[in-house]
Amino acid sequence: MAAPPTRPHIVLRPSSYFKATDTVDDDAWDSASDSEEPAQSTFSFPSWSRSSTTAPKPVPKPITSDNSSSTTSLAFSYTHLNAPNPSSYPPRTTDTPQPPKNGWTIVRTVPGRRSSNDTGSSNQDDSFDHVPSTHGDADVEGDMILGDLDPEPTGDPSHSVLDSSKSSSIRADAENIVNDPLCGIRRPAPISKKTKDAISENPEKSDKLMRERSIRSNRKHKFVDCLSSQDVNIAELRKLAWAGIPNELRPMAWQLLLGYLPLASPLRAATLARKRNEYTSLVEVAFARDREGVDQQIWHQIEIDVPRTRPGVHLWMYGSTQRSLERILYVWAIRHPASGYVQGINDLVTPFFQVFLSAYIDSDPEDYNPELLPKSVLDAIEADSFWCLSRLLDGIQDNYIFAQPGIQRSVRRMADLVARIDAPLFSHLESQNVEFMQFAFRWMNCLLMREISVQNTIRMWDTYLAEGPDAFSQFHLYVCSAFLVKWSEKLRQMDFQGIIMFLQSLPTQGWGDHEVEMLLSEAFVLNSIWHNAQSHFNGK
Repeated sequence: MAAPPTRPHIVLRPSSYFKATDTVDDDAWDSASDSEEPAQSTFSFPSWSRSSTTAPKPVPKPITSDNSSSTTSLAFSYTHLNAPNPSSYPPRTTDTPQPPKNGWTIVRTVPGRRSSNDTGSSNQDDSFDHVPSTHGDADVEGDMILGDLDPEPTGDPSHSVLDSSKSSSIRADAENIVNDPLCGIRRPAPISKKTKDAISENPEKSDKLMRERSIRSNRKHKFVDCLSSQDVNIAELRKLAWAGIPNELRPMAWQLLLGYLPLASPLRAATLARKRNEYTSLVEVAFARDREGVDQQIWHQIEIDVPRTRPGVHLWMYGSTQRSLERILYVWAIRHPASGYVQGINDLVTPFFQVFLSAYIDSDPEDYNPELLPKSVLDAIEADSFWCLSRLLDGIQDNYIFAQPGIQRSVRRMADLVARIDAPLFSHLESQNVEFMQFAFRWMNCLLMREISVQNTIRMWDTYLAEGPDAFSQFHLYVCSAFLVKWSEKLRQMDFQGIIMFLQSLPTQGWGDHEVEMLLSEAFVLNSIWHNAQSHFNGK
């Protein structure tokens, strides 16, 4: 099979809101130009050429100030002529997570508590009461308090990317899960020996440990009961999902929340079979004539971007994963000619692929070799990822059409919002000639995936999907605003160059669920205050 060609780079056109110098930094998309040679493909096609493409527009010269020329180049070039810098992705860390950090203004934190990987729930104290019961577990007082008990097993991140012997933990019921996602739903396991020993060794902490475990177990039971219903109550599922979805329940929950999986369980097997067959047919048609039949412009850019997706993560270094990603992106691009493939969409596939892969294995998806999977399982993951990506992008497609009006509108609204919620920060950015488009473009284009890890993104998307179909455009605006304001004190001590450099390499490497949930809580407060005051925004 083959994959998509590339379209000319889209150059943003300054709106009347911005000065004539408004641009985006050269790391906004972190992609190579069309003049680059793509990484070596595993496909061998006869050479085929298209008519010449439109060259990128020249970068406008900024209004100069006392900033250095190197700073100006960094801030104002957005033709994306440089290869992506792996540092634009938060590196994976295997160190023990550090205790959560304070610094938020509206939602208070309890230092020292962290969330467990096996629940995805928050660990805040009663200060999370800012979030109404419609988004949380109202009947469980400590729903958001979790301990580091019984972490789920993960793969060894130190093994070689080519060493598949350590990644062979396929679930015994994987083939059954393909046709019936309910097979992958497991109720909470009995209390483990590790937890029993911890309780016996620390009698004074036993009450706390048992309470935390009871809270987690109670949440899982609620999810399982909801997902196992003959007809899933979507309102109840959204209420549960807002505070995070347990790992083993997330694949099915996401597909239901996106509307890909039917709520009525008798319809699911037939729907999955039909949609997966439809995707297979789309792939066969798209690549029926190999390279001669593909759009060279789209395919060329995908060929460049795919090998650079999530650099350093083992899963995305395997050929089978890259081939799946190429097919997903190309089929989506030719089905959406108004936008085609735009750099950054490749990042948006990765959470879906990793979450759906996790349904079939008992190890860390990021360290798993997908070539070990049966073909039917890998095909199902690819098809499900394609359809769920399509549903996500349906709500934000104006972010990727010509001139990207959705992103420009969101950045304008973000600037207006920050001016109201943190006037000193806004004034400082203005005094340093920092335009929001210089850093927020990438935040909107890639949904903050270049700023936080995929694990953080997955937790964030639990809440986005619970918020509804507009969350990836509307709620994301408030998340980005809260994200910027979080660094307000530091930013107000920096000059132009320091601000731009800091915002391109934020200290989020050690973030876990706790930090993401605090960010979501802050965004919820902003959303509650400002969402119904649209007339206050200049850009609508």
